[in-house]
Order: sequence, then structure tokens, then C-alpha cells
Amino acid sequence: MNPTIYKQIYEIIRLIPSGKVATYGQISEIVGCCTARMVGYAVSSIPLSSVIPWQRVINYKGEISLRSSGSGGELVQQKLLESEGVKFDQSGRTDLEQYRWEGE
Repeated sequence: MNPTIYKQIYEIIRLIPSGKVATYGQISEIVGCCTARMVGYAVSSIPLSSVIPWQRVINYKGEISLRSSGSGGELVQQKLLESEGVKFDQSGRTDLEQYRWEGE
């Protein structure tokens, strides 16, 4: 993928405030020239220790997607989101009506 698209994706992710989430599809619509899957690839390439708030990007069901690296990043992601005030139900879903970032 074009590194410029990754840069655009990362810039959008940086805008998501603490306590809010966005979906891969939502990010792809904002960027405009990529798919949700491409956003997923971009997010999965962000190191867990990055200052880019990668944890704020989840799937359209309100769930955390498994990271391809097998690093257990999904557990880190949930803990980071919970520390920001995002709550998850018993099935591991968050309420997108409540926590979705609207681009404000």
C-alpha cells in the first residue's frame, strides 16, 4: 500500500479523542481512497507502544479485532480503552451509539 495512505490514516486516528472509538470503515470513509481492510492493515502495523492512539479503532460490531501479530494486543487494546472510560459488555462489545467518535 502507498505509504501516503498510511500517513493519512494515522493523521485521522490522531484526531480521535480519549474515551471515543472509530471503526475501520469510518476511518476509510474519511480518508476516502482506501477500504476498511486497508485501515486494518495500517493499524496492525502500529507498534503497541506508539503515541498514535491505535487502540481507538475497532470493528463495525463494536468489538476489538485480533491483531495479526499474535502479540495479545487485543488485551492491551481493551485495557487502554477501559482506562479511557470505554466500557465493554460480557461479549466484548462496546456501545457504538455512546462511544463512537463523530469527527467533532
